Amino acid sequence: MFSYETLKKILFLFDPEKAHHIAECGLKTVGSCKILKSYMEKKNYINDEKLHQEIFGLKFENPVGLAAGFDKNATMIKAMKSMGFGFTEIGTMTPMPQDGNPKPRMFRYPEQKSVQNAMGFNNLGSHAVLKNLKKVYPFSIPIGVNIGKNKNTPEEFALSDYKSLIKKFEKYNDYLVINISSPNTPNLRDLQNEKFISELFTMAKTLTSKPILLKIAPDMEANQAIELCKTAISNGAAGIIATNTTIDYSLVPNCKDFGGLSGACLTQKSSKLFKEIARELFGKAILISVGGISNGKQAYERIKDGASLVQVYSGLVFEGPSMVRKINQEILELLKEDGFETVSEAIGANLR
Repeated sequence: MFSYETLKKILFLFDPEKAHHIAECGLKTVGSCKILKSYMEKKNYINDEKLHQEIFGLKFENPVGLAAGFDKNATMIKAMKSMGFGFTEIGTMTPMPQDGNPKPRMFRYPEQKSVQNAMGFNNLGSHAVLKNLKKVYPFSIPIGVNIGKNKNTPEEFALSDYKSLIKKFEKYNDYLVINISSPNTPNLRDLQNEKFISELFTMAKTLTSKPILLKIAPDMEANQAIELCKTAISNGAAGIIATNTTIDYSLVPNCKDFGGLSGACLTQKSSKLFKEIARELFGKAILISVGGISNGKQAYERIKDGASLVQVYSGLVFEGPSMVRKINQEILELLKEDGFETVSEAIGANLR
């Protein structure tokens, strides 16, 4: 078997988007091969009662999930447990298919262990994604569905895009995520205002009983982020996901001046905003932390800061498929060091 370091050298010979397609083909193969899937699941999936939680009435056997953006079209779900994930999130998908932004639109920065993407919600559209999702839902781990508006939908009609997606996926998700924080759809972040969020969640609650979460950007002031989150929660949001990618281009030398940065460069910025949000909102909604998490110590700190769950994505590019297993193993070791019997006991420990 190749080590990931060897495989990474091969993958890094390709354009990042091409490498992602190769990884997708590999994971689709894993998902369709029972022997391979079983082998990888035994190797990577940590099922320890100390990590079990019940959230939204669902069982999460470990707190590490795949963030949106990796499995845009719901083609890799069958392999996610084999990768070690306790839950997965598909999307972002839009009502109509869209190609996304012009290529090249994804860039690696190996020295900073960071990635920059300007994909622009490229996806097959809600009809095709739903068709893929129906083949696997319900699954052995929870599945979140991340939704966004089409690029060509004017701001004044954005609500109708979200409405159609919520109705379409209502029966085929364990939780929904409203994405108005991607930097890659023109003017999308303008929807991060209290009026739109209030209207959106009020409307959404009339369409579904499933938990609906808001995903926010890391680039706003903490006070503004907190007020937006409060507005979402008061209008029915079950949780907050913080944060999306950043447009703070000072974090990576000589990076592009478009798209969103993620990976290690985002760790500090995302962690700082998450702490601010958690100080105000812990206990009032489920909080999920994402952004620059690639090891157990980082994940555990977010948990102690108030995160019930964490998500990863860019770290996989540099650390490989064993990353999730290592994170969960490290969380178990850190729980033991701190004298906690379960991960639930550790959630919000830094706030007490």
